[in-house]
Amino acid sequence: MFKCIALIGMGLIASSIARAVRQCGLAETIEGYTRSRETATKALELGLADTMHRTPESAVAGADLVIFCTPVKTFSALAEHIGPHLKPGAIVSDVGSVKRHVLSAIAPHIPAGVHFIPGHPLAGTEESGPQAGFAELFTGRWCLLTPPEDADGDAVTRMREF
Repeated sequence: MFKCIALIGMGLIASSIARAVRQCGLAETIEGYTRSRETATKALELGLADTMHRTPESAVAGADLVIFCTPVKTFSALAEHIGPHLKPGAIVSDVGSVKRHVLSAIAPHIPAGVHFIPGHPLAGTEESGPQAGFAELFTGRWCLLTPPEDADGDAVTRMREF
């Protein structure tokens, strides 16, 4: 479905996405970014990413799909850093629960030719960290997509299928 997916953050939701992507063969490679070296090491040990990057900019370079999986208060700064490094035609999404904030935090930093399709999977557990994820977390669960009115129809369809 995607050549390369970049996961920004590597907690419960990101690690569950990574496991589901691997289980279903939805990407050739998974690139990851987290601030914590300990979390990055654990993510690699668990096979959640092919590479864990030291910067978000290097994690997203070449990615077809980028998913923000960090606390929403970090979205604006992260989006500002990665915006210039996003591949034309890439899709950017998130797992945040407060969509108005997500739109104002990320949208201004998305360059022309990149598709922003906000989302929110309605799934989770009381556990956290890369070791807490599991591929079946999203099975039988809703994922709300809130694309802007002018969103690219093909990008929306790809995210629905994902």
